[in-house]
Amino acid sequence: MDRRLFLKYVGSSTAALVAASSGIEALTNKASAMTANHLMNGQTKGIGKRLTAPFKPVSRTWENDLVLPEGYRYNIIASYGDVINSKGEKFGDSADLTVYFPIDSLEGGNNSEEGLIWVNHEFPEPENYMKILGIDPSKFNKSNLSNYPELLKMEKEAVGGSVIRVKKEKGEWKLVKDDKYNRRVDGNTVITLTGPARGSTAVKGATKVIGTLGNCSGGRTLWDTVLSCEENTYYGDDYGWPNFIDEHYGWVVEVDPFNPNAPVRKHTALGRFAHENTAMGLTKDGRVVVYMGDDKGDAFFYKFISKKKYNGNKREENFDILESGTLYVADLEKQQWIALDYETNKDLQNYEKDGKKFFTSQADVLTYAREAGIAVKATPLDRPEDVEIHPYDGSVFLSLTNNSKHGNFHGQIIRFIPAEGDHGSEKFTFEVFVAGGRQSGITCPDNLHFDSEGNLWVVEDFHATEDNVYAAFKNCGVFMIPTDGKNYGEPFQFASGPRGCEVTGPWFTPDERTLFLDVQHPATWNPYPGYDFGRSCLVAVQGESFK
Repeated sequence: MDRRLFLKYVGSSTAALVAASSGIEALTNKASAMTANHLMNGQTKGIGKRLTAPFKPVSRTWENDLVLPEGYRYNIIASYGDVINSKGEKFGDSADLTVYFPIDSLEGGNNSEEGLIWVNHEFPEPENYMKILGIDPSKFNKSNLSNYPELLKMEKEAVGGSVIRVKKEKGEWKLVKDDKYNRRVDGNTVITLTGPARGSTAVKGATKVIGTLGNCSGGRTLWDTVLSCEENTYYGDDYGWPNFIDEHYGWVVEVDPFNPNAPVRKHTALGRFAHENTAMGLTKDGRVVVYMGDDKGDAFFYKFISKKKYNGNKREENFDILESGTLYVADLEKQQWIALDYETNKDLQNYEKDGKKFFTSQADVLTYAREAGIAVKATPLDRPEDVEIHPYDGSVFLSLTNNSKHGNFHGQIIRFIPAEGDHGSEKFTFEVFVAGGRQSGITCPDNLHFDSEGNLWVVEDFHATEDNVYAAFKNCGVFMIPTDGKNYGEPFQFASGPRGCEVTGPWFTPDERTLFLDVQHPATWNPYPGYDFGRSCLVAVQGESFK
């Protein structure tokens, strides 16, 4: 292992890493020195020198710990229930997305030892909260949750996301209890709706909604805000939340980590479905593209293209850029994007359900974007989850986690190549990058993240028991997969999570000496003080022998 860098052959180019982290399309100067440019037009793979893993891969294990290669260590930065500011706000539960912003980001800096981190909190864990509150689960009825105000309060404060300031001190990353930046966005936060569905009958006339929840993954914008994605929306049915309005959730939420006074917004122009994440890039004419997957079996792959062009010189000029544009859905058979535009698409205008016209406006189309995909005959996919843009060639990688209804238990990663290398194109080709299963050694791919050399980092989402279909895979893992050379598409296991958990939200610092990960819903690892259940947390992974 190179003592100076986190990974032996991961470059130190901060510009390249910022590009990968932000989802910016190809860096042509960097790419010209790489063999990775063979990817774009579907040329033969596996050329170039053979790359060896920059770490000794770990093996599949049932061990109840975050297992790393020799020479690497982790420390926990924040866990569920940790106080983050003087107001007493607490780090939420079910940590998922991690986005690191160098503290000097707005000045164009790349500080890799101090910054702000946004962490998603995907869902509450009411069974654990009942233990804390002394509620007997056998007597609990979720349909009467209003009779348990403290439990409802804990659930609403557990979801959403956290902004926390972090700093590396004496070799370990620490949570800084900072009242300027540290704050929660949760199930009680007042959030503004933007875009075509704002105030429409589709959202019951709302211009503001209460709270964000089901926050799975997301992404970083080109103007240094975070996009947090609402995935699971049915909290009225699933958790018994009173007066719940489904249409107020399932959107993409934008938060400015640097400005606590900036409004939190849900952008209806990006559509409503079970959002897993966002990947942002630029079209050749300078408009913003946002790729998104709908995390459900037989659901669809989407992209949004803004009406307005991106302004790289003035941050605030981009704050409304996601409020207007066109939402598309993918047809893989025809290898084209279909515009979900009510005014021009006859399939949307004529679509009926239960003998009635289903859509009457663009607000309806966006609010029921999954139904719109069905109406235009988009291609159903096997749980489209995370999507990321390759930092060199601009191809788009989409993880399809699984679909047991089709006998697809292990999923795959698909690579999409936009026509003429332009994210604004309505045509594309595609191929399978990695197929999950025993042969590849990886299963149920979920969150994705590129490093500055174009290696794809992948985490898994499955639950193994000693005798189910995932038994041989044991605990969920973290993998590095080269996208070039003779190891193209070959997974190398970097980490194994504690029992019962998903490892989520991989994100590098600009110098790539730290990899942030979340450990979500571990069974017993990192226990809550005084109780036997594990706590979700944010961790920092580093090498042992840096100079």
